[in-house]
Amino acid sequence: MSPYPVQTDRKTIIETARMLIERDGVEYLSLGNVASELGIKAPSLYRHIESKSALLQAVIEHTYLSLFSAYDEALENASEDPAEQLLKLVLAQYNFAHTNPNTYMLAYAAQNPDLRADPQMLLERAITVQKIIVQISGEEKSLPALRGLLAVTHGYIMLELNGQFQRGGDLSLTFEEIVKAYLQGWQ
Repeated sequence: MSPYPVQTDRKTIIETARMLIERDGVEYLSLGNVASELGIKAPSLYRHIESKSALLQAVIEHTYLSLFSAYDEALENASEDPAEQLLKLVLAQYNFAHTNPNTYMLAYAAQNPDLRADPQMLLERAITVQKIIVQISGEEKSLPALRGLLAVTHGYIMLELNGQFQRGGDLSLTFEEIVKAYLQGWQ
């Protein structure tokens, strides 16, 4: 450790924790490991993060914000066709999950309500996606269509990330075909 305190901030701590989770797994995350990676002593973290739970919650929030940024980028590159927009969104989620598998699984598997991301933020994003779905399914069926799309997307991603698909084939192409078929069913 340096004789002079290294300056750090909340953002750096969260990014370091995220990197450690991706590299080593969430089960190996500790404030001591984060501090060591940053070259500081663990008590220095408490000025920015009050506990491991608070750190996990911050990583989960960061994960969702990063995913939503990927959504925004996907929509910027999509046509006006709602089916294409939704396909681009779920492909962005698929790619994000494969780039960040451990933090993606952490964000979607958080059972402790204190660790979950801000529900209002999640609701606002869901409503944005639902507005696109309305153009395909109609207003009345848009909520079931949204829930189904989320289940298909997240379910497939989690099965793949957990190594459940054992019979070969191009899994990303299969995912895309499933999503297209799902969306056609609502037209």
